[in-house]
Amino acid sequence: MSKSTIAMVLGDPAGIGPELIARLLSQPQVRAQAHVVLIADEGEMRRGMDIAGMAFPYRCVNALEPLTFSDDRPLLHDFRGAAQGPFARSEPSFVGGRYCLDTLEAALCLTQSGVTDAVLFGPLNKTSLHMAGMAHSDELHWFAERLGFHGPFCEFNVLDNLWTSRVTSHVALSAVPGMLSQERVLEAIQLIDQALKRNGLERPRIGVCGLNPHNGDNGSFGREELDIIGPAVKTAQALGIAADGPYPGDTIFLKVQGDASAFDAVVTMYHDQGQIAIKLMGFSRGVTVQGGLPIPITTPAHGTAFDIAGQGKANVGAIRQAFEIACRMGARRR
Repeated sequence: MSKSTIAMVLGDPAGIGPELIARLLSQPQVRAQAHVVLIADEGEMRRGMDIAGMAFPYRCVNALEPLTFSDDRPLLHDFRGAAQGPFARSEPSFVGGRYCLDTLEAALCLTQSGVTDAVLFGPLNKTSLHMAGMAHSDELHWFAERLGFHGPFCEFNVLDNLWTSRVTSHVALSAVPGMLSQERVLEAIQLIDQALKRNGLERPRIGVCGLNPHNGDNGSFGREELDIIGPAVKTAQALGIAADGPYPGDTIFLKVQGDASAFDAVVTMYHDQGQIAIKLMGFSRGVTVQGGLPIPITTPAHGTAFDIAGQGKANVGAIRQAFEIACRMGARRR
């Protein structure tokens, strides 16, 4: 496949995003793998280079001109949107949030119009985004609104070759049982099946978690596995999806660790059911994919790490993995 063109955004300038992007783009093999359009304040980008102790070549462009790549240098659109004044450091701020939202919107527009193939962004801080006016609970719902997308979507978490999705997300644990239905479980299975196919797998193998301890022990303490989850898995199988389950939530990830070929993805019923396992298995390599949206959008699964921002300690592992996924999904989108 031809190279993907990735729209890249630094993330919150108060955190480690600028340093991570500098570390990523300083690698010649990364610059050779894809064309990069970096939408960022040039001074902030150069500050990231200083923190990382690494630099990369780039060429400045006007975002309105046709984008052409004569070599592997990233193209920089020097842009900070409506953000005025200095950026705060290691703390949430309106200015940082406004900068994130405006640079992300520019990246979405480039990708939705086909100029770029995928979006990769550095870590965001939700408090900053809310201070700047984001009314949604998270950036995934904001992305969907900005893209005018009204279909099903879900946050996917990825560790190496294992993907996870969830039926419910940022809700109280007490609300989870009432939010489960055969339709919602089937939708989560279908979403991750489609995403993995866009990532290059012809027939993804999907394991599905139960909700209750020991899968409810045949209805002794909970019937969700019998009445909701199991039937949804059977429907998915009838549709030609290689899904299996439900499996007890406390052993399914052990099954994956013991046999890497067991599943390509695990569908969980609630946020921490998968997140705890994935983060224990490899926190520094985890990636978040904004699943179900019409364009590929990826980011490191870790946060802005205010506690180490500016110290040159950021681990590039997760953003490198996010870049790899954006390249694959972007190429297939094209």
